[in-house]
Amino acid sequence: MSWNVRIGINPLSWMNDDLPSLGGKTPLETALKEGAEIGYEGFELGNKFPKTGPELKAKLDEFGLACVSGWYSGFLAEVAPGQNDADTVAAEIERCRAHMTKLQYNDVRVVVYGECAGTIQGQIDTPVSKRPHFIDDEAWRRYAARLNAFGAHLLDTYGIKLAYHHHMGAYVESPDDVDRLMALTDPAKVFLLFDTGHAYFGGAADPVAMLTKHVSRVVHVHCKDVRPQVISQARNDSWSFLNGVLNGTFTVPGDGALDYEAALRVLKAANYQGWLVVEAEQDPAVAPSYEYAKKGFDTLRALVDGLGA
Repeated sequence: MSWNVRIGINPLSWMNDDLPSLGGKTPLETALKEGAEIGYEGFELGNKFPKTGPELKAKLDEFGLACVSGWYSGFLAEVAPGQNDADTVAAEIERCRAHMTKLQYNDVRVVVYGECAGTIQGQIDTPVSKRPHFIDDEAWRRYAARLNAFGAHLLDTYGIKLAYHHHMGAYVESPDDVDRLMALTDPAKVFLLFDTGHAYFGGAADPVAMLTKHVSRVVHVHCKDVRPQVISQARNDSWSFLNGVLNGTFTVPGDGALDYEAALRVLKAANYQGWLVVEAEQDPAVAPSYEYAKKGFDTLRALVDGLGA
């Protein structure tokens, strides 16, 4: 019996929004053409994509591609002075409208929620160890309540699930952070984007065990592989997240140390039906875009076909 998952890719293999020096001059059309040629069914969004729903659909249609999802920079982790929790959620609801409308127009079912309040993920001179933390249990509970309210709004208004991206340099980074977030949030309103590479870098010695624990909440998957020696050096030498990227912490499935067959077996056993998205920040001058995008696709395609046989 075949397994109903789709394989997509993030444009980071060709161009990096946080580090424009990496593939910054590469036209969007190059990425779309090469991704479609390799066999990817869709792309996640980046800064070079059209900004409105109809324009985005027209551009992707040129290459026979679907819109997989798109990163949304959320700011729910911190309440501004003079505001309360309801004010913070209301501001987020207003700010998200254009992005969510664009995704809805393109039949997207999940949004990549990246918490950007206090994050240091885009600061090249700030070590990952300087990331923000919630001060106490009450701060965690209030954050979860704000996420629940925002997630409910996305479902009710746009039919889109909030896929929470645990991410290096942000409030929710480690396996313990993810455990707490999943325990405090409503499973019908807040869902999980599982990122294999961030799981390992964030402290999960066995990302498959972490995935198994939370697979019932997973609605989106980012597939990046890791180079453990580089990640070990990044931790020991207090690198920033972006310096880690520049030095090769991540790569595509099939080029690193993670057991993707085991991870995909867990997803299939749980009847996961979403996207598998190759998302591996690298320098395309060191890891040529087409070659590595094809390696990631071929690795996942062979595993998915084998598990579905």
